Amino acid sequence: MTNQTQEDQPFILTTQNWLEQIVIGLNLCPFAKREFIKNRIHYQVCHSDKITTLLDTLEQALTQLANNSEIETTLIIHSHVLHHFEDYNDFLDLAEQLLFDQGYEGIVQIASFHPDYQFANTQLDDPENYTNRSPYPLMHLLREASVEKAIATYPNPEQIPEHNIALMNKLGERKLQQLIKGCIAN
Repeated sequence: MTNQTQEDQPFILTTQNWLEQIVIGLNLCPFAKREFIKNRIHYQVCHSDKITTLLDTLEQALTQLANNSEIETTLIIHSHVLHHFEDYNDFLDLAEQLLFDQGYEGIVQIASFHPDYQFANTQLDDPENYTNRSPYPLMHLLREASVEKAIATYPNPEQIPEHNIALMNKLGERKLQQLIKGCIAN
């Protein structure tokens, strides 16, 4: 599901390639394939570099997700902003506050992805960071009830992060960089 403009298309296609080839292809999220195949993912591209516009886009996406049962999850793609991971992290604090202020806490959760994602206590080039690396800064909006339902029916969901870290370490940084680069639409 998309509301595409010509300018949006390469960003959405790249994100779809990343989902299909890396997130689904490497089984980083065992719940993503179903929604991808059913076309129940909404892609929202935000081209603005203004924080107020980014927050407005987030608020609109939250409302749309809450009011449209045909959308299971939303990916907000920040095409031209938040390229520094520290800026992105600062924005996530604002996004979480908006989620709370709008009454979506406990209803929607935000998962974060960034080209330079770095977990605490890791080095920038540690392969495990690639579990949350994406071609562009992304905010993934998930319905909490759907997450809870999926986890309840999945055997040993607590092992997903361990599996992903082991896989990232096995593949190595160079291979993971190539995989992400291979997703970029021209």
